[in-house]
Amino acid sequence: MALSADILRGYTDTIILKRLSLGDSYGYELGKQIGCISQGGLEMKEATLYTAFRRLEGSGLIRSYWGDAQSGARRRYYAVTPEGLERLSRDVENWQETKQLLAKLIEEEPE
Repeated sequence: MALSADILRGYTDTIILKRLSLGDSYGYELGKQIGCISQGGLEMKEATLYTAFRRLEGSGLIRSYWGDAQSGARRRYYAVTPEGLERLSRDVENWQETKQLLAKLIEEEPE
């Protein structure tokens, strides 16, 4: 099942922050990870990723740096900042609350 763009829109930053909290990455690699983990259910377009990178970096939630060009092209890597980890923690907490609320509204039968 592919996720709709409307559902994804509110969680793009959280997904990116989570993946970067596990290790620095560059755009193409991060996009591949997301596609693989979701078993193709979620594919983030490069434009979406790089727009989010700029927004997150501008907010101080991630930082970027140039990696070594030892094997092929030089890549711009992204890393989560301490502020980004704080934001991720809040986002995950909000996600848990949202899941519980939606489950009540969608899955439970009225009394």
